[in-house]
Amino acid sequence: MTVILPTPASPFNIGTRGSPLALAQAHETRARLMTAFDLPQEAFAICVIKVTGDAIQDRPLKEIGGKGLFTREIEEALLDGSIDIAVHSMKDMPVEQPGGLLLDTYLPREDVRDAFVSLSAQGLDDLAQGATVGTSSLRRRSQLLAKRPDLNIVEFRGNVQTRLKKLADGVAEATFLAMAGLNRLDMTDVPRTAIAPEDMLPAVAQGAIGIERRGDDSRAAMMLEAIHDGPTGQRLAAERTFLAHLDGSCETPIGGLAELDGGSIRLRGEILRTDGTEVYADDMGGAIEDGAEMGRAMAAKLLAQAGPDFF
Repeated sequence: MTVILPTPASPFNIGTRGSPLALAQAHETRARLMTAFDLPQEAFAICVIKVTGDAIQDRPLKEIGGKGLFTREIEEALLDGSIDIAVHSMKDMPVEQPGGLLLDTYLPREDVRDAFVSLSAQGLDDLAQGATVGTSSLRRRSQLLAKRPDLNIVEFRGNVQTRLKKLADGVAEATFLAMAGLNRLDMTDVPRTAIAPEDMLPAVAQGAIGIERRGDDSRAAMMLEAIHDGPTGQRLAAERTFLAHLDGSCETPIGGLAELDGGSIRLRGEILRTDGTEVYADDMGGAIEDGAEMGRAMAAKLLAQAGPDFF
């Protein structure tokens, strides 16, 4: 089948949110497609789409609709043909896509770790008793309360620049960001300390970029196949299956991380009570091709331990 590649006169439309990090991810996607098909930058158009999640900054996500708030308007544009593909942070993506859409392309994964960010402290242990910490993540809030129940945790939403300004204004003494975002924005000046997964298990799919397309768009499928990173896909298959068999919304604190070693995969997962008083965790290993089944088994095991009313 002959595929007609995009041209400056008829560009390939890439949909994205408008934050600096989202734009950096869209630009990376464009650059990889340009290289793969030897096309000029003008053959691709970056289409910024306003999403509900970015418009509401003063309330927790669980109160206003969860993860879908960062994808709904972009997916509507994809379905109506306004854009050809959509670029997403995978940790923001619900485990189910709307009918007619597929999410099966991933770029090479960045650093998965969380970053401790503070203008005055080097790490969690440096914070004084009762210190104020800002985060918008229910997972991070629960993990913090499990380790430091004395902390005063306040809602901290917004992009990287917004959160750093809140620190400078004294709203909180520390916050947490994804290392991947800081790296992609080349923000080497941000005072950060990477947190090992053993100390704070990251969000499922953290550090991964996913690209969504229409299921019947053969041209997009062919183009995306050229930039898909198989190892990232293998890792996310295990992590997102784990998430799918839990209640993977913004109302549930869940951490998960899969890592590859040769032909083997290691999957770690945890579920937490929102107040940090209970944590159930597991660590499994097996063959890469069994990653999704490991995710299902781990979810079932943790739910059995926690009980039916845990979440």
